Amino acid sequence: MSKTYGYVRVSSKEQNEGRQLAALNEVNVPEHNIFVDKQSGKDFNRPKYQQLLKKLKTDDLLYIKSIDRLGRDYREILEQWRILTKDMKIDIVVIDMPLLDTRRGKDLMGTFLSDIVLQLLSFVAENERENIRQRQKEGIEAAKLRGVQFGRPPQPLPENFRYIYQKWITKEITGVEAARQCKVARSTFYRWVDKMK
Repeated sequence: MSKTYGYVRVSSKEQNEGRQLAALNEVNVPEHNIFVDKQSGKDFNRPKYQQLLKKLKTDDLLYIKSIDRLGRDYREILEQWRILTKDMKIDIVVIDMPLLDTRRGKDLMGTFLSDIVLQLLSFVAENERENIRQRQKEGIEAAKLRGVQFGRPPQPLPENFRYIYQKWITKEITGVEAARQCKVARSTFYRWVDKMK
């Protein structure tokens, strides 16, 4: 007997999956058959998605809220769709896009329309991901031009640094000992040394 499943994905632990869960609840997906991943959709190596794949059997039905919840990589979405619908022979319903309901139109025209819509939506999902990446890159570059520093703030030089530095230069102490006396990691000490040069 076929079973109904749902898949939910949010990009991070801070994001709320409530809207997706509510949509799955409206179409009567049993709560124990809903799989939720809280990580990026850049690939399909997600623990709950992998568990879901192991559960799915021929003629089962999988609901997802929107195509970008399945994934964000255009080629991988198409490949997963093919695996799910052609190899595993399950049906998929994308709630936000009624044309992506493999239960309908199993004839040539229905399959053709579904494939076109899927390719278009997959392309849009990946394109949006690329746009986000580009905007982040541009934002970081603009911030750097304004003098914004990224990463941890640099540690201030200890008052005795010049004295310790001179002892290190004259080989009275090792780099390890110099770092210990400055109360920093050896890599930090050497970074300070590079700035002195």
